[in-house]
Amino acid sequence: MDKLNIHRIPSQPLIRQGKRMQPVQSPKQTFLEHLNQAVQPAELKISKHATERLNERNIQITDAEWAHITDKVNEAKRKGIKESLVLMDQAALIISAKNSTVITAMDRMEAKDQLFTNIDGTIVLS
Repeated sequence: MDKLNIHRIPSQPLIRQGKRMQPVQSPKQTFLEHLNQAVQPAELKISKHATERLNERNIQITDAEWAHITDKVNEAKRKGIKESLVLMDQAALIISAKNSTVITAMDRMEAKDQLFTNIDGTIVLS
């Protein structure tokens, strides 16, 4: 058998002539800023579907009630809830806490015999 000789060649840094290395830019937002933004209270959006259901079913929710719902949904979001059922005196709402969006709405009589799925939290308001 033939002897095999292996010689190591030291690695050399890549040299690019005519171009200067630009310093690495720091990220525009720090991790803490991203975290604060993620848990920051968000205003509720009402989907087109939920708007239609609120109108069809003549469900009236005051600004004060919306503010209370928003506070509770943001609290649920901080606790890790993604999809919640909000039960009020006059209505039942399905809200995505993750997206801060009202998905659908029904009056309490209609919600009486319903089965709600894919909900990981319930908020009961009175």
